[in-house]
Amino acid sequence: MLTNFNAMLRDAYTSGYAVGSFNVYNYETMRGVVDAAKAAGVSSVIVAFGAKYLANMSLNDAKALAQSLSDGAGLPVCLHLDHCKDINTVYAAIRAGFGSVMYDGSALVYEQNAANTRRVCEVAHACGVSVEAELGSLAAGLESHEGSADDKEVYTDPEAARQFVETTGVDALAVSVGTVHGLYKGEPNIRLDILERINAACGIPLVLHGGSGIPEETIKACIARGISKINVNTEISSYAVKRSKEDLSAEKLPHLSVLAKNQQGYVAEVVRKYIDFFGGK
Repeated sequence: MLTNFNAMLRDAYTSGYAVGSFNVYNYETMRGVVDAAKAAGVSSVIVAFGAKYLANMSLNDAKALAQSLSDGAGLPVCLHLDHCKDINTVYAAIRAGFGSVMYDGSALVYEQNAANTRRVCEVAHACGVSVEAELGSLAAGLESHEGSADDKEVYTDPEAARQFVETTGVDALAVSVGTVHGLYKGEPNIRLDILERINAACGIPLVLHGGSGIPEETIKACIARGISKINVNTEISSYAVKRSKEDLSAEKLPHLSVLAKNQQGYVAEVVRKYIDFFGGK
C-alpha cells in the first residue's frame, strides 16, 4: 500500500533510527529500492521522485509504478515528491496520489518560504498528505544532479527553524548543517552542534539531504540529533552507471533487457548498504 511518511518518521524520531529516502527516476531504480527494502526486512521505505525527473516519467506513471511495486512486495511505500519549487506541481502530485511532498522554498526569503509552505501544508494535510520543507541551503558537490553549481551553503538557523515549524505546521524539516548535494570534494564537515540546537528548538523529525558518501559514524551522530529521514541520490546513480559501463565494455554487449535487470540489482546494492547504516526497522 502507499502511505505518507508521518508514522514512519515519528517512529524513527522516537526510536533513534532513520528512514531512507532513495531517489528514483524510472522502473529500474524504483524496483531496486523496493527490492532492497524488502530484502532488508524494514517495515517501510520512501521512494523519492524529484520534480526535475518529470522529463523521465509523469506523476501519474510514478504513482502507478509505486502502487504496483508496493502491492507486489507487500511493503508499505511512501511515494514522495522531492525538491519541488513549483506549488502547482506540488498540488498535481497530491492529486496524483503521492503520499508526501516537499515544497522547496529555500531559495526564497524567509517570509515567502514560510507563507508558501503554510499554504501547501493546509492543502496537503486536508488530503492526508505529509509535507517536508527546507530552511537553509546546500552547496553542490561532485556529480550533483540537484540544484546548480551556483548554490551556496547557508546553515539553518535554529531559532528561525523553530519559528518556521510553528508558523507552517510542516511535518518534517530539511536542514543545512554541512552536507552537499552530490559527492564530497573532501572530508564531510557536518555541524553536529548546529543540528543539536535545531533539534532542541523544533522537536519534529529532521531531514538530511545529501546523504551520499557520509561516513557511517557521522550518520549515526546525526540520527542521535534528530535526523529521521536521509536522502540518497547521487551514489545510486554513480554506482549504477559505473557498473553499467562495465557491462557495456564486455566483449559481447548485453541485451537491453539484461542491462535493465542488472541495473535493478546495482541500485539495490547501494540502497541496502544505506538501510543498514540507518538502522531502520
